[in-house]
Amino acid sequence: MEIALFGNPNTGKTSLFNSLTGSYEYIGNWSGVTVEKKVGNLKQQAARLIDLPGIYSLNPLSKDEGVVTQFVLHETYDKILNIIDASQIERNLHLTLQLLELGKPVVVGLNMVDVASNRGIEVHTEKLGEILGTPVTSVIARSGKGCDVLAEMVTATSYGVLDKNLIYYGKEIEETILQISQLVNGKTNISSRWLTIQLLEGNEYVKKYMYGLLGEESIEQVIRKVEQRIFQSSGKTVDQYIYQTRREVISSITKKVTVRREETRQPFSEKMDALVTNKWLGIPIFLSLMYVMFMLTFDWLGFPLSDLLDGFITGPLTNLIEEFLRLVGASNFIHAIVIDGIVAGVGGVLVFVPQIFILFFFISLLEDSGYMARVALVMDRIMELVGLNGKAFIPMMIGFGCNVPGVMAARTIETPKERILTILLTPLMSCSARLPVYALFVGAFFVKYKAFVVLSLYVIGIIVALIIAKLFSKTILKGETSLFVIELPPYRLPQFQTLWRSTWDKGKGFIRKAGTFIFAGSVLIWLLSYAGPSGVDVKMDESFLAMIGGVFAPLLTPIGFGSWQAGASLLTGFLAKEAIISTMNIIYYVPDESSLQGLLATSYSPLAAYSFMLFILLYIPCLATVATIRKETASRKWTVISVAYAFVVAYLLCFLVYQGGKLLGFS
Repeated sequence: MEIALFGNPNTGKTSLFNSLTGSYEYIGNWSGVTVEKKVGNLKQQAARLIDLPGIYSLNPLSKDEGVVTQFVLHETYDKILNIIDASQIERNLHLTLQLLELGKPVVVGLNMVDVASNRGIEVHTEKLGEILGTPVTSVIARSGKGCDVLAEMVTATSYGVLDKNLIYYGKEIEETILQISQLVNGKTNISSRWLTIQLLEGNEYVKKYMYGLLGEESIEQVIRKVEQRIFQSSGKTVDQYIYQTRREVISSITKKVTVRREETRQPFSEKMDALVTNKWLGIPIFLSLMYVMFMLTFDWLGFPLSDLLDGFITGPLTNLIEEFLRLVGASNFIHAIVIDGIVAGVGGVLVFVPQIFILFFFISLLEDSGYMARVALVMDRIMELVGLNGKAFIPMMIGFGCNVPGVMAARTIETPKERILTILLTPLMSCSARLPVYALFVGAFFVKYKAFVVLSLYVIGIIVALIIAKLFSKTILKGETSLFVIELPPYRLPQFQTLWRSTWDKGKGFIRKAGTFIFAGSVLIWLLSYAGPSGVDVKMDESFLAMIGGVFAPLLTPIGFGSWQAGASLLTGFLAKEAIISTMNIIYYVPDESSLQGLLATSYSPLAAYSFMLFILLYIPCLATVATIRKETASRKWTVISVAYAFVVAYLLCFLVYQGGKLLGFS
């Protein structure tokens, strides 16, 4: 049995999915979009639950939301599970009524009844079920209360589909539904009533589907005819007429099933929102939370754990590998490539895993608590000034984890101008791959100010993005700014299991990359350092790696780090930012003598070190991000611009920082 899970965003759909299935498996992404496709088996039930993206309507506004319509049109499923937020029941019922029109068995889970009660709202589930003609039960998905009853209800065979139409759309539309029904009879298994209503509401996916069934001309004739009749009788467009008719029915249902009490005190969410979204306090609060997060990542928790892992890798693990190589009689070449190349390169990246996971844990904490939506709202005021809106800041926040999904998340932005602009700006956000570089350098040069230095890099990335957005929106990407609408979810205390799952999902890619791409890159980098024009086993300064890095050294001298080592590291950083650490570990590797941080302290000044980190932040995106930009924009021009402008901005800003710092007496 295949059960499709539908619901509005922020209704607790993910919590319900986890409660009903216990675990889930990622099958990948839905075709052509960034939205993850999640499928899980119901506990103790012979059924699979398919988690669909959160939507407000089956008529999508963005490409990602179109996943749901495509699913309805082209996938097979047996039943529908619709989750409703009891505290926002009137808005949620817009989707519910559209789902009932599909003609499939529907079960409604009324979630967040505790939140609704706190807001003075009581919903009569039995009365709601009677009106909708489908089973309804109350649940609290976060705690799992009522989820077992819901699972039994949705897998039961004792209920069928709705045998009446909740909404009478008027003579003109009802006649059109009958006409379409006769035309598509035997050509599709999808409800002709749903197809007709969605077609008249302007659902482009349904229109394309209907063109395939009946032909474009016949469909357009039907639409023109009903549009004329509706306008003559009501003075409204068809989609306006359908929306108003549906809204009147929903308003009637809501009055019958809800009871509202007078609230004697201001809800907690409103008090918090008055503080964290305050015009003057919102951004300082955000920066303060970021500072605490970086202190935990780089100082209080992160560095001690990284030191322990580093001690294990460079000590017992390296000794164990060396002993194994000795036992199997490995040659000096094999010994060198394993210890000096793979262990030094991959191990040098893996030591930062604790810090990566700590950062992702606290980002997940802020997301799951409902705070990140408030950050987007706060940033909307600033984003408007540069030709964007708060919705564009959401892909940028995703970019803090990885620029690739951040760029892909720009698909949710409706206007082409804002979508391209967001794609160009997202790589300026400091992703987790840059984090090991920061950790390495702040540990070597800025021990007392680690969190502050890293926070400054994140803030600079945002400020530069805003300046570039203003420049581009006034020149090469002119256009009107769209309106920003966002739903603020209620504040919640995140559950540890959910936090850990979210953290693992974000962080496992870092480990996977270390075990594959960084592994292969470390071998290649070591081979380039091992061989040179004069042969093999040459001095590092005479290797091919030194020759390649030396080509870029003169260009890098004015910004503070004109060495072949820096040039070689930056070149490999284009493939993946983590590869910078692998390259440096191999270049500066001296067995049993000194740590990498100690060796770097002899090669860089603090000013040059900050300039280097700033360059890593801003210079060209990694190869995967560039490929994603090419795919998302479908334009070689915008891909070249994304690489070129980032390098120019990085170079100019680092030049100002380094040369200005020298003039001011910093070293």
